Amino acid sequence: MKITIVGSGYVGLVTGTCFAEVGIEVTCVDIDSKKIENLKKGIIPIYEPGLEPMVIRNIEKGRLFFSTDLKSVITAGTDMIFTAVGTPPGEDGSADLQYVINVAREIGRYMQDYMLVVTKSTVPVGTAEKVRQAIQEELNKRGVSIPFDVASNPEFLKEGDAINDFLKPDRIVVGIDSDKAREIFERLYKPFTLNGHPIIFMDIPSAEMTKYAANSMLATKISFMNDIANLCELVGADVNMVRKGIGSDSRIGNKFIYPGIGYGGSCFPKDVKALIHTATEYGYQLSVLKAVEEVNENQKLVLYKKLNTYYNGQLKDKTIAIWGLSFKPNTDDMREAPSIPIIRQLLSAGAKVKAYDPVAIDEARQRYFGNQIEYSNDPYEATIDADALLLVTEWPEFKFPNFNVVKKLMRHPVVFDGRNIYSKQEMKEIGFDYFGIGIPS
Repeated sequence: MKITIVGSGYVGLVTGTCFAEVGIEVTCVDIDSKKIENLKKGIIPIYEPGLEPMVIRNIEKGRLFFSTDLKSVITAGTDMIFTAVGTPPGEDGSADLQYVINVAREIGRYMQDYMLVVTKSTVPVGTAEKVRQAIQEELNKRGVSIPFDVASNPEFLKEGDAINDFLKPDRIVVGIDSDKAREIFERLYKPFTLNGHPIIFMDIPSAEMTKYAANSMLATKISFMNDIANLCELVGADVNMVRKGIGSDSRIGNKFIYPGIGYGGSCFPKDVKALIHTATEYGYQLSVLKAVEEVNENQKLVLYKKLNTYYNGQLKDKTIAIWGLSFKPNTDDMREAPSIPIIRQLLSAGAKVKAYDPVAIDEARQRYFGNQIEYSNDPYEATIDADALLLVTEWPEFKFPNFNVVKKLMRHPVVFDGRNIYSKQEMKEIGFDYFGIGIPS
């Protein structure tokens, strides 16, 4: 079986590599020639645990290929094409579909035989029909009649654990409207279903909606818990105890109810905005999701507000250490990361920022802060002469630092824990002032 993945970003590269891992011949196509040349050498553009050796292995096995020429890939023959190009949010929150439609038009220009075209990108309900229309328009221009199907196969990948999510999925959601498309998907995913991972077939609009609904539900749990955490501080309750109490209820569960400083990344913020926009287009207001988004934006500055209150609004010339820049551990992705508004507020207040992250420093320097902040080589270096330490991302190496050493390095021993990974009692015993999320002072 031969498949093509258009778009070699996070979703496309993981998808293509994992399909190759189970024995399928895959060609990943991208317009970025430098990226493709690097990929051919096994140099990948993202940080994702386990991905680089898997890419190299499948290149060497002759199952994974890279190209910038979609026309040649199509004319050489392929069983199905996945579009995994970007759908960035517009100013109004809508998903920008221009890249998805451009790929569809190119497929229509060059396809010679039956083709199954699958949207892997996260796209609003109705996108498959737009893809179908774009392909048909190009076929009409050519004056040819070639059968094709469109389908939706949304991804459910967590950054930092994407390979495991793909190879051992909770479910595989597929939206189709033909028996032929179903047969192709059953053949494609046979290695997964043999291992007990279920395919859920449904109509195309439902599949498109499922992706948005899933991410929006998870975002809702996060914002709800953050809202509760903020109230806990006011009434004197401990959100960690509350979390355990409600998480033991099987109807609620214990996942995504950890309080913190808001969600970020490339999916949740974009998908919540897109779903709100879709509802607006149909004359409906998603009031819950609007509140989810508002809570999240406010939550990203909770640590800054605690710090500012601690120093009575006098942050000018203070040195603030930041542990963690990426939006979550095990990725260098800083899109919508809480670290960004926190650092910007600190800089605006006249503070000096010293930051450390295991993998995201280059991303921070190149795309966000340049030389406005100081980048440290390890966590301890960041705390030298610091007036406060802000834990922003819960990387494993931050969980058990030697705080006796940290206390000696800092000018003033105070920690603002944005992920509640430290014990308030233990920190106070060492001699730190400690502030968490949803924990009484």
